[in-house]
Amino acid sequence: MSLLMDAQNLLGQAVPSKSAAGIFGVMYLARLRSVGCLGGWMQGGGHGPAVHDYGLGADQVLEAQVVLADGRTVTANQCQQSDLFFAIRGGGGSTYGVVVSTTVKAHPTVRVAAQQLSFAPLKPKYTPDFMKALETVYNAYPALSDKGYSGYGSWSIASPTPLVYNYNYTIGGDIAANFTTGFMHTIAAFGKSSLEAQAIFAPVAANLSTFAKSLFINTTYSSFPAYSDYYTALSGIEPPVGISPVLGSRLLDRNALTSPKLGETLKTIAGTTEQFTSNNIVFVGGGQVSKDASDPFSGVNPAWRNSYVHNIVARGLPPGADEATKDAVYKDITNVKVRAMKNLAPNTGAYMNEVSYQS
Repeated sequence: MSLLMDAQNLLGQAVPSKSAAGIFGVMYLARLRSVGCLGGWMQGGGHGPAVHDYGLGADQVLEAQVVLADGRTVTANQCQQSDLFFAIRGGGGSTYGVVVSTTVKAHPTVRVAAQQLSFAPLKPKYTPDFMKALETVYNAYPALSDKGYSGYGSWSIASPTPLVYNYNYTIGGDIAANFTTGFMHTIAAFGKSSLEAQAIFAPVAANLSTFAKSLFINTTYSSFPAYSDYYTALSGIEPPVGISPVLGSRLLDRNALTSPKLGETLKTIAGTTEQFTSNNIVFVGGGQVSKDASDPFSGVNPAWRNSYVHNIVARGLPPGADEATKDAVYKDITNVKVRAMKNLAPNTGAYMNEVSYQS
C-alpha cells in the first residue's frame, strides 16, 4: 500500500498495491503536528517517532511531482528524472524544485510499548551524580536501539523552567517538586509489550539504581494498541512559541556514545548555570535508518546511516539582546559546544534541518 500526498490532501489518500500488507496505520508525520510532510521535513531527511522502524521521511518517497524553475511539472522516480528523485530525497528543501505531491510508503499499524524516564539531583551537590547518570543513558542508547527502542528526550543543568516534576517526594519536610536540573525521555519499542520493554531496559535501570540516594528517578511504562494512539498521547507535542534559540547539532555514532570522552563532552555541552543551555536528544537512528543505506536513490546525509542520536544543543537570546551578546552566544554554541561534539564524533556530520548556520 502507498499514499498519495499533496498540498490539499495532507492526511494522505490510500493507494492499494499488489505488495500491500495489512491495514494502513503508520503515517509519516514529523515529531510535531505542525510540520508538513512535503517540504523541508521530508526533503532534508525527516526524523520522527517511527523512523527507527520504518526509515527516514525521505526514504518513504516512491514518486514525486515537482515544478522546475522553467515552469515544467515533471514526475520523478527511480525510472525517470532519477537524479532529481535522488536530490529531493534528503538533499534539502526547496532546493531543486517545488514538490507539489508525493507517493509514499504506508505500513501496517503495530502496538507500541513506551517508557517515560526522568531523573534529577535531589540537591545541587549531587549534580556530578546527575551527569554520571546522564552518561549512563547515553552509553546505553546504541544497545537499546539494537533491541528496538527509539524516541526523544531533553536535559539541562539550568533550565529556565522546570524540566522534571515530582509531587510526592519530600526532603526534610519540604516538597521537592520542580527540578530545573534534570533529564527526561520518552522512548518506545514497536511491536512489543510493556513487559518486553521493561526487560530490555532492565540492565540500564540497574545501573541507574546506584544513584538512588542522590537522584530522584521516576520510570513509567505504557502500552498502546496502535501507533496513532502512542503518537497522540506521548509525541507530536508542540513547543512554546515566541522563543529564538541559537542551536547547533551533531549526529553521534556508537563510537561516540560509548567513548571514554563522552562524559567530558557532556559537561561541555551542558554549559554553565548562567547560560541556561538545553540539550535535545533525537534518539531515532539505527534500525531501518541504517538498513536504508543500501538505497541508491537516497540523498540523505550518509552520517545518518551509522548514527543513533542526533544531539541538539541550544541557548536562548535575551529579549532585546545587542549584537555583541548575540555574537557571543553564537560563538559559544558553534566554537565550544558543537566543536566538542565534533571532536567526539569526527566522522559523522549534522542534520541540515537543525544545524548551526555557522557549522
